[in-house]
Amino acid sequence: MALYITDQCINCDVCEPECPNDAIYQGELIYEIEANKCTECVGHFKEQQCVVVCPVDCIFVDPGHTEDAQQLQTKYTQLTGRAFSSENEQ
Repeated sequence: MALYITDQCINCDVCEPECPNDAIYQGELIYEIEANKCTECVGHFKEQQCVVVCPVDCIFVDPGHTEDAQQLQTKYTQLTGRAFSSENEQ
């Protein structure tokens, strides 16, 4: 599943640089997450980095973009050109 940012976002700029897939960008009013780039940090980290750093806890799983672990791993491979390995996750 991809993640999404709610309108509780305070535009603090903390989440954007943490995304290893460059899926987070400044939208018209708040930061947004590009679902086709979000792997929930699968392949990069054990935890979703944007969720970890968000000071107002406004990032959640997007029920409109459901993906299982295999789909997230495949997306990771497509985005990075590297085979998925849980050993890569920090």
